[in-house]
Amino acid sequence: MSAVSPTIQFFDGIFEELDGVSLRRDRSTGARIIIMTFRQLKSIEQFNSFRNRFSKAMKLQDEEGEILVEPSSIKFFFGGDEGDELDHVDCRFEIDHDDHWERFRRFMDRYAEANGLAYGER
Repeated sequence: MSAVSPTIQFFDGIFEELDGVSLRRDRSTGARIIIMTFRQLKSIEQFNSFRNRFSKAMKLQDEEGEILVEPSSIKFFFGGDEGDELDHVDCRFEIDHDDHWERFRRFMDRYAEANGLAYGER
């Protein structure tokens, strides 16, 4: 396959920039929990959500193809003097199959390499 730059989209054609990822595990179910953090969403800032088709899932795309993820929650956090400035958005979803986990990890490795992100412990 040819090299394709990894991308993340909530709306078709609007490419978002990921600022951080938190990987956790639910101790009771064993499911892997992923929280992707975005400091800004281009689709919201430019009101493009009204002009582009919502994909009904977050689309992660790389040289292996597409991964469609239906978030279990999306939380908007606000700050600023008036409390009305978007600070960041957390998008949460779970992965409970090992092969899906491995595919997600390959995507994240490619995305991190293409966008200058590094792995770190908190």
